[in-house]
Amino acid sequence: ARERSEILEDLETGDVNILVGTHAVIRPDVRFANLGLVITDEQHRFGVNQRTLLAQKGENPNILVMTATPIPRTLAVILYGDLDISVIDTLPAGRKPVRTFLRYGDSRKKIYDFVENQIKEGRQAYVVAPLIEESEAIDCKSAGEIYEELCKSYPNLRIGLVHGAMKQQEKDFVMEAFASGGIDILVSTVVIEVGIDVGNATVMVIENCERFGLAQLHQLRGRVGRSGHQSYCIL
Repeated sequence: ARERSEILEDLETGDVNILVGTHAVIRPDVRFANLGLVITDEQHRFGVNQRTLLAQKGENPNILVMTATPIPRTLAVILYGDLDISVIDTLPAGRKPVRTFLRYGDSRKKIYDFVENQIKEGRQAYVVAPLIEESEAIDCKSAGEIYEELCKSYPNLRIGLVHGAMKQQEKDFVMEAFASGGIDILVSTVVIEVGIDVGNATVMVIENCERFGLAQLHQLRGRVGRSGHQSYCIL
């Protein structure tokens, strides 16, 4: 709390030139001496009102919103003239487009055998599910269920599980193990949607893809294809 109030004080006097923060920046006690530019990264994670509140912390500041996700409202705003758009439509050097496939439940064994082959070649994979645990109300696969199935079917592979109900320390431990190559398959919920950069991961399997929005699918697919290896997204 002391550290926070010192930063807020320096911000108000103008001693802080650049403030990097989470949604905490929107709070009323965050006041800028002279806010000139607001950059919102991963803007699909912010609500319309939240972005407005940020802009109101200055006298008509310049605004730059960034995302790798097509967002319907943003597209409408661009069409009607409130935003100028800049598009970076080239991949970084050496990257290949992610090959995307739609498959049905009867192909599950085939899909996971393909994942196993990729791992034998030295790669890693994500498996994303919409639920943490099984639900009687919703007929779809849960992360816990998939994790147990994969551990039983592929005992030779190192499989990890991560979801939002875990403590931050546990999540960090699993994520670090995956990033350093200690886990072959990471089973998770959408907690891995943004900010995860593991170049060696080449397969993204999304179970019950109909439970996710288009922007989420786009973000999840963006977790693979982050190196020169050919990558695959299987819905």
